[in-house]
Amino acid sequence: MFGGEGRDLAETELERAEKRYAQAKARLQALKNRESTRQRKLETRRKVILGGALMDLAERDTGAAAMLDRLIRNLPREQDRKAFADWRPPSPAPSISDPEKPS
Repeated sequence: MFGGEGRDLAETELERAEKRYAQAKARLQALKNRESTRQRKLETRRKVILGGALMDLAERDTGAAAMLDRLIRNLPREQDRKAFADWRPPSPAPSISDPEKPS
């Protein structure tokens, strides 16, 4: 009589432990997924900020404008190049301090 009850009790305890383990594992995976999403969003934000800064600099600096043009022409993915098909890099406004322009 006691032998059978002890076994049922142990199996129930084992089942509860397995359930807690599965729940903890699911919580851990959810935390990992959230962190991964946060990192991807931060990386995307950095790329947007740097791209905007480069485009802004290209409006004032011929070297940056040339670099931007080279970067676009050398994009490895066709779909990325298509995004710039109708776009032209800005031409820097001439300035007195521009070393590329003769004075």
